[in-house]
Amino acid sequence: MEREKNNEWRQLSNILFLDIETVSCKEEYKMLDPRIMAQWDRKATFLPNEAALTNDELFFNRAGIYAEFGKIVAIAVGYFHKNSANEIILRVKSFYAHDEKELLTDFVNLLDHFENDVKLCAHNGKEFDFPYLCRRLLINSIKLPGVLDLSGKKPWEVNHLDTMNMWKFGDWKNYTSLDLMAAVLNVESSKQDMDGSMVNHAYYKEDGLERISEYCQRDVAVTARVYLKLQGMEDIPTSNVIFV
Repeated sequence: MEREKNNEWRQLSNILFLDIETVSCKEEYKMLDPRIMAQWDRKATFLPNEAALTNDELFFNRAGIYAEFGKIVAIAVGYFHKNSANEIILRVKSFYAHDEKELLTDFVNLLDHFENDVKLCAHNGKEFDFPYLCRRLLINSIKLPGVLDLSGKKPWEVNHLDTMNMWKFGDWKNYTSLDLMAAVLNVESSKQDMDGSMVNHAYYKEDGLERISEYCQRDVAVTARVYLKLQGMEDIPTSNVIFV
């Protein structure tokens, strides 16, 4: 039993759980550089638009999910460690800033403090968080850190974990939200006073960057605890989740 617990701990100790929150790169469509505006106009023709929104309205509502038209305003990370009583603790912190390059630089500097075999874990990370981070790093002329640079790597050399993919068990047809997984696995949800659809409005209309950061932290905590459940491990009590 002790050996099994030690193996579980080794599995956890090199994982960095993360989540990003993104918004449109400008508050208003009319503020875009003409070249980018023309590209958004083209993009908008391919977007579902049952409500017949204008390109301006579509930009505010949806641009944030596309790395070419959005930006990252918050990154939260979490990792497990053991306290003096040998209890497993999840520590979660966030980086947030209006200056995206400053934010991304701080995040990359954090990655430099981890061992080379660190693994990144996010919910839907392979489809969203990881590629979005890579694209925005390059747009901001920041070199990709090794754990995000996939160039020349074989699939088994990529240290990326994705709780949504783990839940699919090979079924590629369905998207399962983190909130739904938390509900069915009996993990406390992060969806309190905000969800992803509200982030752009909170950022531009409510000066809500700090609130967005806190929401991002809660998502990381839920992702980490969902990961424990997916590995058949015991969940940790909420009191063992420390936000710093």
